Amino acid sequence: MVFSPTEARRELEKQLSFALYGAASRVSRMHKPFLEPLGLTFPQYLAMIALLDGAPIGVGALGTQLGMDTGTITPLVKRLEAAGLVTRTRDTGDERRVLVDLTPAGHATEEAVRGVAGQIISACQLTDADAESLRRTLETLASSDGDKASIERVLQARP
Repeated sequence: MVFSPTEARRELEKQLSFALYGAASRVSRMHKPFLEPLGLTFPQYLAMIALLDGAPIGVGALGTQLGMDTGTITPLVKRLEAAGLVTRTRDTGDERRVLVDLTPAGHATEEAVRGVAGQIISACQLTDADAESLRRTLETLASSDGDKASIERVLQARP
């Protein structure tokens, strides 16, 4: 079946994944003017949020929390360290483990970093209730991550 460009666009617009991809891309780009003054990229911002919420954390655990693999989280943490926002130290209880913690300069960004979320919600013109409802829906979607068994079940049900 051959679609005209208009029909193809309509077909794309019916796809949940297309809407999610477009929204995620736009929201990620919206962060740039709020994060540039802080010297942060969007992934670095996410790491800072995670680090503001607790004690030193292992690089691997931070990556897991953010959904990033070691090849992504390690250079990200090194860039935050080069910017003076975090330190990396060996865990005295397990020399194989590297802990990440905020420096005083990293802690000094807390108010600005935490304020970005509200600015994004305002820029999206969402009410707090709409933003919370959307977040809960996306969280539900993310937690039903299409594990291998679910995917296999759907594949086998196909005609």
